Amino acid sequence: MDWKKEVENRKDDLIKDTQAFLRIKSVLDEETKSAEAPFGDGINEAFLHLLELGEASGFTVKNVDGYAGHIELSGTSEEIVGILCHVDVVPEGDGWTSDPYQAEIHDGKIFARGAMDDKGPTIAAFYAMKIVKELNLPLTKNVRMIIGTDEESEWRCVDHYFKHEKMPELGFAPDADFPIIHAEKGIIDLTIKQQQVEKEQRTSELTLGSFQSGRRYNMVPDYAEAVLKGGENLAKVEILFAEFLRDNEVKGQHHLEADSLKLSIEGVSAHAMEPNNGKNAGIILAAFLHKLELDQKAHHFVNTIVDKFEGDTRGNKLNIAFKDEVSGELTLNVGIISYQEERTGQIGINIRYPVTGNSEQIKEKMLQIIGFELQSFDDSKPHHVEKNHPLIQALQKVYEEQTGDHAELIAIGGGTYARSLEAGVAFGPLFPGRPDVAHQKDEYIEIEDLLKATAIYAQAIYELAK
Repeated sequence: MDWKKEVENRKDDLIKDTQAFLRIKSVLDEETKSAEAPFGDGINEAFLHLLELGEASGFTVKNVDGYAGHIELSGTSEEIVGILCHVDVVPEGDGWTSDPYQAEIHDGKIFARGAMDDKGPTIAAFYAMKIVKELNLPLTKNVRMIIGTDEESEWRCVDHYFKHEKMPELGFAPDADFPIIHAEKGIIDLTIKQQQVEKEQRTSELTLGSFQSGRRYNMVPDYAEAVLKGGENLAKVEILFAEFLRDNEVKGQHHLEADSLKLSIEGVSAHAMEPNNGKNAGIILAAFLHKLELDQKAHHFVNTIVDKFEGDTRGNKLNIAFKDEVSGELTLNVGIISYQEERTGQIGINIRYPVTGNSEQIKEKMLQIIGFELQSFDDSKPHHVEKNHPLIQALQKVYEEQTGDHAELIAIGGGTYARSLEAGVAFGPLFPGRPDVAHQKDEYIEIEDLLKATAIYAQAIYELAK
């Protein structure tokens, strides 16, 4: 079977459907959520759009209460091969060259939020299913594309789905890297909350009115702002901030009014699986605020950020640094910083820990941060499929036949829906050597790679389900 030729025959429609899908702004929106759209109108629109594509192509489709659903190609047995995708995307952030929801094509690339994570690959997998269906190839197992709507947040979608639907025996998620990701680190989202300061022992005319950075645990914040109050002192602070920006080659703004000074920092967004790929605007701003004579509560807050997190994305300062041979190092991202003068501050942290790591030990260390209490702690356990599993061997065969390259097994810090299955792996779409632009401004997918991935997925579906 010439899978690449079958994809080429559908190239124009595949690109057109990818662009149409990407033009739907499918970001979590609590303000528009409803019983039919539990994560907001935009996500629901993308979800229904994909189900409609499936129905129009002759697949069996099912909507499970707006939380998730599936598109299914029937086989002759009860067994299921799962393809786990999601339609939600992270917020677009700032600094895009083109509109993040226009899906413009430049230099052979489709630029849009979700182009790589995960709407572009979802359409690739959908077209792979279409190819197998349209060729009328005999299948023993059912092929079920499971569509999630809350992957970038709390995974409430798959939790709800698997309460009502059968779990596939094996499958893959087109939501990471090629060749094959057989291990995913554990993922912890936690929030520490500043405890009340009983008595102000430190006095200062300079107070921190507010400090805000980040929207998601799993993104390196690309913007942070703070408002300072302090009368005549503010003019001096403004000069110091301008010097800080210049000396550290950081982009930022400052605006002085009669009784307040607004400061902002521009960082570089990146996925939390590797915080070193970005520049954390919140931590940079905290580093400046740390130099000032702030009120006691604010001083304690920014001092903790600097002491525990500045310049350290591996947890060394917290004594939680750990690595193993299967999945590498622990990583730590300060995704959210929130502070108001009249309330205690909060810090939202995302930790990716190795498959042999211990989340209880991490939790215990977080409880030891002086002056803070643990407000929330969500732990998604690590996932690992052994290299001799039939799923691994089948996908290795497909990848090597399609590309001519060795199908190396790799581990990631990202969390994909593959961990929802007992035997699930992440399988593309990012090819070796390509930059990882997921969660970044000007996110894109190479059209050439989109087509290659579709051919790989089509053969993989057939090999797993025949």
